[in-house]
Amino acid sequence: MKRSFSLVDVLLVLAFCGHIAWTVKASSECKQALSREIRPHSVAITEFGAVGDGVTLNTKAFQNAIFYLNSFSDKGGAKLFVPAGRWLTGSFDLISHLTLWLDKDAVILGSDNPDDWPVVDPLPSYGRGVELPGGRHRSLIYGRNLTDVIITGDNGTIDGQGSVWWNWFKRKTLDYTRPHLVELMNSTGVVISNLTFLNSPFWTIHPVYCSHVIVQNVTILAPPDSPNTDGINPDSSNDVCIEDCYISTGDDLIAIKSGWDEYGISFARPSTNIIIRRLIGHNRNGSGIAIGSEMSGGVSEVYAENLYFFYSSTAITIKTARGRGGYVRNIYILNVTLVGVDTAIRFDSTFSPHPDDFYDPNALPVIERITIKDVIGNNIKVAGLLKGIEGDTFHHVCLLNIALTVTSGSPWNCSYIQGYSAMVSPETCEPLKESIYPNHSSDCYHLSNHLRSSVGILILAISQAQQQPHHQ
Repeated sequence: MKRSFSLVDVLLVLAFCGHIAWTVKASSECKQALSREIRPHSVAITEFGAVGDGVTLNTKAFQNAIFYLNSFSDKGGAKLFVPAGRWLTGSFDLISHLTLWLDKDAVILGSDNPDDWPVVDPLPSYGRGVELPGGRHRSLIYGRNLTDVIITGDNGTIDGQGSVWWNWFKRKTLDYTRPHLVELMNSTGVVISNLTFLNSPFWTIHPVYCSHVIVQNVTILAPPDSPNTDGINPDSSNDVCIEDCYISTGDDLIAIKSGWDEYGISFARPSTNIIIRRLIGHNRNGSGIAIGSEMSGGVSEVYAENLYFFYSSTAITIKTARGRGGYVRNIYILNVTLVGVDTAIRFDSTFSPHPDDFYDPNALPVIERITIKDVIGNNIKVAGLLKGIEGDTFHHVCLLNIALTVTSGSPWNCSYIQGYSAMVSPETCEPLKESIYPNHSSDCYHLSNHLRSSVGILILAISQAQQQPHHQ
């Protein structure tokens, strides 16, 4: 006797899929543990003459305090306490085995004088400043070649006062690339947590050439029209965990990068093992999660789940171009909720600013094994704009269990894309219509054997049942 499958049956399968997604998640917990060690030595910034009136420049006080605390780096480390007040400062360096702790009513303010943000060399994986040839202004809070660094507090605030920089950028009066709010280079064992970051001049939190990084319980805010104020940008870094964050900025909330064209290819430091969980946010000019466009050193093993993006330009983006080289592979994104998003999924292969004329136009990026599953969305303009490169098809793109309410008459636009799908509404584009199950599940990154067998059998059963006549 053949069974007729009802809407209730389909909903039960969807519920089963959701249960399995949590099973997969459980095996992907961040392996780093937040350090709770109490530093044996602690000083307050006021002990070095700092004045928290929002007017007095305290750069020397921060520099002197950290110089003093450096003597304790081999004695269990030290803590620099920033009490309630508004502490104006220029750029200052951190040291290893340091905790920078902000009281809940403490605000570190970035100076609006560019001379207080020294110019440093460009990153070797970029070859020049991102915005202008030559050097770049150093971040407000900066460190390099460090171990065991914690920037935290009781939800204190770090405010870059970036409006002056945004105006200079819009007027094209800058001499060098704008500074980040926090940048750590070549460092390991980094924790940034329990703080609010406001008004970065450029990207907000930028770990570059780093490993074992946690960014946890932070709020990042900048006006929607502030240019390129990305939230968190892991760059040529590995073993990065970002979780429980709220971000609302003028550009990408999280952008994973790994160097620019020939410089990124030569430097060859990929971003890998990136975990993103429980991210909420919105923007009008960027993406919720972006990979690229500077991805020439490679990006792989990215796991993102439990994402909520609302009233945003784009939810998930891979940005690349001819001349980038590198690769983006083994990306797994699941449990995504969207409201009022212009484009749910976008692959942009024309994002083509280059650092100079010496890039190789024949250096084509490899984009493969991208799995996106368990996505729901309301008031979505376009489900997907997926554009590969002629002669460089993006392979093994897999879409599973996606349900979007789309206002556009053309929900999908695809070219030079190859992959598979199952349970996608509205119906996906022709290059992705071949079903994941039962023959192509091994081509889809991170679909476990349990997930493939259990869900695959049910989807196949529904498909077969729908082809049979219904009996009263």
